[in-house]
Amino acid sequence: MDEISPLLGNQPQQSPECLSPNLRPRHQDLIPTPCGPIKPWSELSCRVKLYFCFTIASLLALLGLTVYSIYKQHKDSVSEEDSLTVSLIQLIGILFCIYYISRGVLQENRQELVAFVLSVLVVMIRSVVNFSVQGSKSKQELLVRFVCIMCLGIVHVFCTMLLIQRPNMMAFRVGGALESLQEQYFLLNLCFSMVTFDLQAQLCLCILITTTDSAMSAANRIILGVGVVWACLTAAVGAIAVLKEAKALVWVFMGQNLPQVAFFVYLMYMVVEKWSHDNTYTLEAAAITGALISLLIKAVLFWGLIRLVHSFGQGLRERMFASSRR
Repeated sequence: MDEISPLLGNQPQQSPECLSPNLRPRHQDLIPTPCGPIKPWSELSCRVKLYFCFTIASLLALLGLTVYSIYKQHKDSVSEEDSLTVSLIQLIGILFCIYYISRGVLQENRQELVAFVLSVLVVMIRSVVNFSVQGSKSKQELLVRFVCIMCLGIVHVFCTMLLIQRPNMMAFRVGGALESLQEQYFLLNLCFSMVTFDLQAQLCLCILITTTDSAMSAANRIILGVGVVWACLTAAVGAIAVLKEAKALVWVFMGQNLPQVAFFVYLMYMVVEKWSHDNTYTLEAAAITGALISLLIKAVLFWGLIRLVHSFGQGLRERMFASSRR
């Protein structure tokens, strides 16, 4: 034994790259970000990398087509007001889709992937409705964008549903073996997703209200501008409250939503007041539907926050933002 021990002691230590496949770590450390930990790019499978790059590229292409359509519709004095409204809403939807798919893939976040699918479906439905009511000249101008949205939308919905059904290990990697921390991580992602989804709904609603009444007074336009700024400020407070586990900010966030509900009531009053002055009700019905959807989103968000706030201080935040040091 004395002759063998020095030989063993002098053997060079093997690097992780030289280890047997059974001895190598199954995954690398997570990368902490302001929005939570994400997986390293090298850890994604080749198929997921390919789909992610394809999705980002296609969304950027649709974004360019939408911006071009908005420019032409704004420049053309005879452009339909409904078309411009749909184009602006699609612009916001595409921007949020880029955000949803980025977090959904890099964080294995099912909530963001579901939000991405819903946003894509909404963009497709709006595109179908908008294209079907256009005249022959307008259809020719929107044909390229319409075909791209429908073809790419079907591909995105199908591929994203496959991603949603894949095993999700992020909850275990962040929360460990404790089911309570895994459930808390799920609720945190749900609340964070609903905060951004609510912001998207409010921005689209403000666009609908603004374009519904072309003769809106200066005072109402100022109120709408304040509403947009307030919505962005509220979303920022909600996101910080969730990620930083700040109970005081949670109650501030809930209080900030009360003026938004009153703002919705005021917007609905504006829409109903002008309802009988026009022969078309497309934008008015869309505004009513958007307000109801936004209220539903807020109800789900409040339910998740009330459950999440009782779990603050149990170590999840330290696990999320110190994952690179573990």
